[in-house]
Amino acid sequence: MRIGSGYDIHPLKAGRDLIIGGVRIEHPSGLDGHSDADVLLHAICDALLGAAALGDIGQHYPDSNPEFKGVDSRKLLRDVAKKLASLKLHVVNIDATIIAQEPRMAPHMARMIGNIAADLGITPAMVNIKATTTENLGFLGRMEGIAAQAVALIK
Repeated sequence: MRIGSGYDIHPLKAGRDLIIGGVRIEHPSGLDGHSDADVLLHAICDALLGAAALGDIGQHYPDSNPEFKGVDSRKLLRDVAKKLASLKLHVVNIDATIIAQEPRMAPHMARMIGNIAADLGITPAMVNIKATTTENLGFLGRMEGIAAQAVALIK
């Protein structure tokens, strides 16, 4: 068994789609980044790559590479799954937390879990997602960005 952790954060920017866990969420601002800036999937990718001792998301999908400009992060997650499979590594479970003052994540979590499970070829019961706020503290509390952290166990 191997464990890995991941963390990602992106600023909110008007005029962008808000995509978290592969789910488009209605909101006046979206996350800004080179890809679709899906903080949850980026944190999960980092956790899985870390558990497999394969470095981090930036090494595999650098923002300096135009191939990844605007890329759907689900594509990255599926590629990470292929990397693990090539090493005969299997996901045991994922536990992740989204940190955002708004919007509410609860209505979207089942779809997020379904997307992640499908992309990794695991059952939804192996994926847990939680959400929390910062009680209006700091830049996340001022709704300037959204963060996510994840832990992944592989065997």
